Amino acid sequence: MEVYLDNSATTKCFKDVAELMSEIMCEDYGNPSSMHNKGMQAETRIRTAKEIIAKNLKVNEKEILFTSGGTESDNIALIGSAMANYRAGRHLITTKIEHPAILQTMKYLEEQGFEVTYLPVDKNGQIRLADLEKAITDETILVSIMHTNNEIGALQPIEEAGSLIKRINPNIIFHVDAVQGFGKFRIYPKRMHIDLLSVSGHKIHGPKGVGFLYINEKIKIKPIIFGGGQQKGMRSGTENVPGVAGLAKAIEMIYADLDTDVEKLYRLKEHFIQGVKQIPDVKINGLTGRDSAPHIVSVSIRGIRSEVMLHALEEKGIYVSAGSACASNKPQTSETLKAIGVEKDLLDSTIRFSFSDFTTVEEIDYTLQALQEIVPMLRKYVRH
Repeated sequence: MEVYLDNSATTKCFKDVAELMSEIMCEDYGNPSSMHNKGMQAETRIRTAKEIIAKNLKVNEKEILFTSGGTESDNIALIGSAMANYRAGRHLITTKIEHPAILQTMKYLEEQGFEVTYLPVDKNGQIRLADLEKAITDETILVSIMHTNNEIGALQPIEEAGSLIKRINPNIIFHVDAVQGFGKFRIYPKRMHIDLLSVSGHKIHGPKGVGFLYINEKIKIKPIIFGGGQQKGMRSGTENVPGVAGLAKAIEMIYADLDTDVEKLYRLKEHFIQGVKQIPDVKINGLTGRDSAPHIVSVSIRGIRSEVMLHALEEKGIYVSAGSACASNKPQTSETLKAIGVEKDLLDSTIRFSFSDFTTVEEIDYTLQALQEIVPMLRKYVRH
């Protein structure tokens, strides 16, 4: 039996998405910048995709910028807005548990002369609004807070944070990395005071190598990629037409039955956690109820290294992650786990299980049975 429980790293593509992309690559393969009919067909695909995305976000179509995925969207959001607004101030705010696409970009901006405040989080991985309010100064021009943490599934108070930021200074730009939250929650940037929103296709059963950045038309932002002036000069380069259409199709499909699908994920999560708790000396990190992401469970198993557990499960056909799969394929200590105060001896003994629309109860039961067999055996024979 093969069980894929690494859906926070990437998801299986919907069949309808793959078929649509194949059709476009083989039939509507024109360059959307070309003036002939083939180009116009491709351009229509992009326009349709914008309409689908804008409708789901309740924003204007011209506020959608297609990118290569979450990392590029984050880079454009942070660097583009910081460089466009530096005359108003050089202070930026983010959290200690952001994705490397945010944290590494913030480090780059620090090298360019910006000052960055990294907000702490509580034991559940959530920021305190009082800390955010205290951190904002007259020099603050940008705040970036992730919607859903990719390692422990912590949800941030995005709407409350956005309201707070705009109350203090309406000109502060609010960016949200929604790579893990989009497709699990309904996110409306206008209502939630979000100016910039990053999304990636391959986390929602769409293709890899494509995503989008919502950009509020009222904010100032500069491009960081230059060339032929595509997408009104904001992101030059021939558009990935099959990817863009596939992304929009995945969004259309995942939001069609969102409430039903999310309810199913929460039930799977509850069932899994209940089973895991039967194993001695195991700790679940972060919140586990409906106040957390429906698809992510972080489990620390005392006495067994993450890498050892990962490969032991792999031998039984179960695929999981030892933390975030996005930084690299080399194991490293999780900044998120350190930030929430996970015990030192558990930092290197943590596995992330993440579910999707394709995950079944049978797969969860098979995984729980495997854990009940593997954990006592590894604790007996493996030296930590």
